[in-house]
Amino acid sequence: MTIYDIDRVIEMAWEDRTTFEAIQFQFGLKEQDVIELMRRELKPSSFKLWRKRVQGRFTKHEKLRSFDKGRFKCSRQKQITHNKISKR
Repeated sequence: MTIYDIDRVIEMAWEDRTTFEAIQFQFGLKEQDVIELMRRELKPSSFKLWRKRVQGRFTKHEKLRSFDKGRFKCSRQKQITHNKISKR
């Protein structure tokens, strides 16, 4: 993996709503592989904080989520079309 890929996996692992399944789909890393990568790349204190935050979090596993599709989006959030921000 490149440095950019490792940084992206770490970023995705810290995000609450990014599932381990999404990381596996994009990078081919299972949950245990992500845990090992985080242990290797983060400082010990940062790794402990991350593990404490992730453990038992329903949003990190697709099967445990309470919503079926999509994600919450604020009505005031700008619409994005074809990678450009639409004007109102």
